[in-house]
Amino acid sequence: MEELKLLKWKQEHFDKGLEMSLLPRHLHNNPLALTHSIEQCVVALCGAAEWYCGGILLKMTARCAIVAAAMLLGCSCKAFVLPPAGWQKTAHNNVLQNSLDDGDRISSQLQRTINTLVTAAALFTTALTSPVNIHVNTNEPAITIEKSQAYALNENQLFISDVWFKVTTQYFDQSFNGLGESGWRAKEKEAFQAVEDTGPDDDELVVDAIKTMLSALGDPYTRFLPKEKYEVLTAYATGGTGKAGIGVQLLEDPRTKNVVVMATTNSGPAASAGVHLGDVILKINGEDMTGASAEVVAAKCRGEQGQKVDIAFLRKDENGNAGTEYLKSITRAQVKVNPIQTQMFTTESGKRVGLLKVPSFSTETVKEMVNGLRTISDDGKLDAIAIDIRGNVGGYMPAGVEAANLFLPARAHIIAEVDKSGAIKGYDADGIGAETSTPLYLLVDGRTASAAEIFAGALQDNQRAVVVGSKTFGKGRIQNVQPLENGSGLAITRARYITPKGRDLHGVGIIPNKETSQCESADSARTCLSNIV
Repeated sequence: MEELKLLKWKQEHFDKGLEMSLLPRHLHNNPLALTHSIEQCVVALCGAAEWYCGGILLKMTARCAIVAAAMLLGCSCKAFVLPPAGWQKTAHNNVLQNSLDDGDRISSQLQRTINTLVTAAALFTTALTSPVNIHVNTNEPAITIEKSQAYALNENQLFISDVWFKVTTQYFDQSFNGLGESGWRAKEKEAFQAVEDTGPDDDELVVDAIKTMLSALGDPYTRFLPKEKYEVLTAYATGGTGKAGIGVQLLEDPRTKNVVVMATTNSGPAASAGVHLGDVILKINGEDMTGASAEVVAAKCRGEQGQKVDIAFLRKDENGNAGTEYLKSITRAQVKVNPIQTQMFTTESGKRVGLLKVPSFSTETVKEMVNGLRTISDDGKLDAIAIDIRGNVGGYMPAGVEAANLFLPARAHIIAEVDKSGAIKGYDADGIGAETSTPLYLLVDGRTASAAEIFAGALQDNQRAVVVGSKTFGKGRIQNVQPLENGSGLAITRARYITPKGRDLHGVGIIPNKETSQCESADSARTCLSNIV
């Protein structure tokens, strides 16, 4: 389908038109100069419409209405400034005398005004009845109307247009991965074409078209979120499960493509049923989960509170080899997916360490972390605090900032965001009630990412904590997750972040102060800190 657009109107028309629309005083007595300014304003309005509407066919009527209204305004102004009947060239009219050669020029100008009025009316009428292509000659106030082969957008194309517009206005890389504005718009056009003949039951084709369009950005974090995946992410960020669930944290193993249980909620349905860390989910209610994403598996685990779900698991042996399959019938319940767990232990050197296990960052994390700190402090004298963020893939970005704030003095830098325009927004600690004296250790691994890296990077750069384990994942981008009208969602990378020392962790990660091979996910915190604390 041919895209309908206003040809070759550039942003400079918008800027130039606005500048001239201020009508400087020297134009007040110069009808022709004023007429030219009005014509430039018409082009500016049309250019603004093109820039804002982005070539969307359905908004063509609005664009043409702007053109028509501007032309009508121009005609009125032109008629007003034309000399009255009987006007004579005199010394008092020297400005106009230099502009108009004779009375015939006045008649020609009046004729052009009438022609413009008629053209504007025809343009507006045509816009209401059929799509058009508009060609504007910026040297003459002439508009050519051509019948377009395009038709109004269908519902699926409108949906794609909404996704495209949201990404365009929020995406942090305004080069759009080197495509440029025209190249990125071409991707929208390709998506339109892919769903041109689709209807309300062709959701799969629409999703594929959107995913193909977004893939051109080369950013795996800017993505379309089907309804069930959007629900999982929003529930994860708020510390709940949405619907009733079984109390597990799941992760897709990149090597085997199996969905693995990474954590279970204490006293939750799965833990009570005997599900262990590392168990692989094979089937849910008899449906094979081979090749399914972690989000899809999580969605199938959820349902109505009190209902049972039959899940087939595979438990590996101690050497990591395929072990035995087992079936559990688990009753769904409302659980928190990421509560912070506390523990006290004594190291080999006799140091008492209070441990906080933080599996993810949500809107509830900071409150739970404060309660956890109180719990371990009430257990007696502390020689050190250990915070375990191994396997913590992030979640709610502000929670990572607020958690770092608990351990830093006032005015210490936490992170800085860099948005699409290059503007920098810094986050500093307020120092209120911060724990800044007890030695602090952070346990990390290759799955520590995003908000967890913000937390670890801030404490490492401020020399507040010793980071122990292995290099972190390296996700230095921040996303907005927002709903779409059909219940699905959209994640858009809106900024990158840098640590207090100016490090961009994306694709690099955090190198621990103390690297050790004895701090894998199955190792205890005590083992990780052996010979360190």
